[in-house]
Amino acid sequence: MSDLTLYLDLLSQPCRAVYIFAKANNIPFKHQEVLLFRGDQLKEDFGKVNQLRKVPALKDGDFTMAESTAILQYLANKYKTPDHWYPSDLQKRARVDEYLSWQHANTRPHGARVFWVKGMTPYILGHEAAPENVNPALSELNGTLTAIETKFLQDKPFFAGDEISIADLVAIVEIMQPISAGIDVFEDKPKLSAWKQRVEEAIGADLFKEAHESITRFKEHQSLPPELKERLKARLDYFNRK
Repeated sequence: MSDLTLYLDLLSQPCRAVYIFAKANNIPFKHQEVLLFRGDQLKEDFGKVNQLRKVPALKDGDFTMAESTAILQYLANKYKTPDHWYPSDLQKRARVDEYLSWQHANTRPHGARVFWVKGMTPYILGHEAAPENVNPALSELNGTLTAIETKFLQDKPFFAGDEISIADLVAIVEIMQPISAGIDVFEDKPKLSAWKQRVEEAIGADLFKEAHESITRFKEHQSLPPELKERLKARLDYFNRK
């Protein structure tokens, strides 16, 4: 039995990155669900694992840690995963680190904003989002996707070269999030679309589908109780004010 436990909610983009990485590299782990919409992160037991009360979180024996990119790097180093994931070559690793540093203030918030404004508004407020809220979010995301194409991808198959890295993995899970809100982020972006196909093939189509099933089917089954809607309104207001 593995001593490694990963605390995950697969509706969360960073959680999907950690889940896919562990599965793709045959890393043995216990999957402990922490459902954010259910408030599992507020439970006392989880607070002992991560006092920040966010997922993903990792527990490896007595060692615990948070933050998805740090967890990915830890797993790559501990389990000596194939070099392409987190390259030993200095400049290739620098390219991976460059994207991981940049995405925190770009891909992550911009994809999440579209998801919340376009996708969550009907569930929380009971009506579609107003164009004056949706259009700026879409424009912001489009600028980020263009930067990914021109700065990080350029004419390479993957961000760090000829093989997939954790940078590609972190990027794809964020880019998939707005799709659940009904936005085809790959429309009119053939370079990005071809990259997505390569990432999916490198991960494995079945694993890719499994990890994203919850978010791609979000609209089919998501029903929020009234008390949760009230709690999420503040989060939605935050994205609408940006």
